[in-house]
Amino acid sequence: MLPGFSHVRLLGSGGFADVFLYEQNMPRRQVAVKVMLADVVTEHVRQMFQVEANLMAQLSSHPGILTVYQASISADGRPYLVMELCSSQLAGRYRVERIPVAEVLRVGVQIGSAVETAHRSGVLHRDIKPSNILTTVYGHPVLSDFGIASSLGTVESTEVVGMSIPWSAPEVLLDETAGTVTSEVWSLAATIYTLLAGRSPFEVLDGANGSSELIGRITRARLPGMDRDDVPASLMSVLARAMSRDPGKRQQSVLELVRDLQRVEAELGLVTTQADVAMDDWALASIGDPGDRTIVRAVSPRAPGVPGTRRRRRAVDGAPVPVESVASPISSTAARTASRTRLLAVGLVVVALAVIGLGATATILAIQGGDRDLPRVANVEAALDGTTVVFSWDDPGLAAGDSYQVVLADGRETFQRSAEFAAAAAPGDRVCITVRVAREGRLGPASDEKCAEVSGG
Repeated sequence: MLPGFSHVRLLGSGGFADVFLYEQNMPRRQVAVKVMLADVVTEHVRQMFQVEANLMAQLSSHPGILTVYQASISADGRPYLVMELCSSQLAGRYRVERIPVAEVLRVGVQIGSAVETAHRSGVLHRDIKPSNILTTVYGHPVLSDFGIASSLGTVESTEVVGMSIPWSAPEVLLDETAGTVTSEVWSLAATIYTLLAGRSPFEVLDGANGSSELIGRITRARLPGMDRDDVPASLMSVLARAMSRDPGKRQQSVLELVRDLQRVEAELGLVTTQADVAMDDWALASIGDPGDRTIVRAVSPRAPGVPGTRRRRRAVDGAPVPVESVASPISSTAARTASRTRLLAVGLVVVALAVIGLGATATILAIQGGDRDLPRVANVEAALDGTTVVFSWDDPGLAAGDSYQVVLADGRETFQRSAEFAAAAAPGDRVCITVRVAREGRLGPASDEKCAEVSGG
């Protein structure tokens, strides 16, 4: 028995822990409780469990990472985690039904955003696979099980770790490394392939699929085709690159893979899935400020020793960098509130920032060129509030589901419902924006550029 909780039933068992359905007494809600098995509890395992609890608690403000409510030790000395109750149905669905391409792309972008966020916090997951992607009650995919996660700065090639062979990169299986950013690019791509194909990438139907057979196929890295005529060649090309035998030929960050997936969404005419990535190197969004403003402001540099060199990547192959949602690293409570509210309240739009690259593909250019059937914002005004420039405009006639695309002169952009945008600037800075109406993946004609200059100090 756990104090403050009422046992309901067993949900599942693993090699190290059982997962139970409990009802929390106050506040009253159903939760999943992961309890270590008594016969495996050693000091080392207890330390691993504590690491998992701390990592998930630090990262779970992200909407794509399973929320941890608390962690403690039971009366019989077994550590346990109290977590958000989610479904594991995705792990079983791909075996029995064909999951739509649009849904798989959405899951890939959202889980990729979670992995990228973990990387920016200095953490490798090291066990990305379909069974570690759960689904919230609102249908949002979340990444779970950081039990073998490790710091980016401390992973050693000789370190013994658990692994899931079908989704592990060749260099991991060959003990060349215990894990890198590019090996996680491989694992995420292998997971996406699995959801599309109904099997892991190197699994042979009605063939030998033991560990040695799988390892042999994976280390040769000849990605087989897929028996689906609705999967575009561009998506297969993205996955093939991410699963290259040579890590240097893969996308060099998970965010780069996410951008490739977003470009496929645009090619298919789908609404681009936003990537929830905390962009704390140059900007953050303040959500819920008075007047429902979107405020963009500078942030202090990342602490020494935490990886950050992959944040400002140029566009790949001349294509633009798609939208990335921004979650404030300063206030995890605000970020969590925003992400949950987004699922519950119709019309609330999470702020998004992006860097727009040059030389867009024809598909993206067509979208950005301006659909004359959409209304045009024609009267952007600017006012100063100290060193903050506040832009505002009249509603030109938004329909349900529409939003505004606000683009700054330096290429950053925001999608929002509010007809007001605020940008913090230093004395002497000149801030310029253009505004368009966004509807179902289309963009209307741009407003005239509006600029304002902050007075010198």
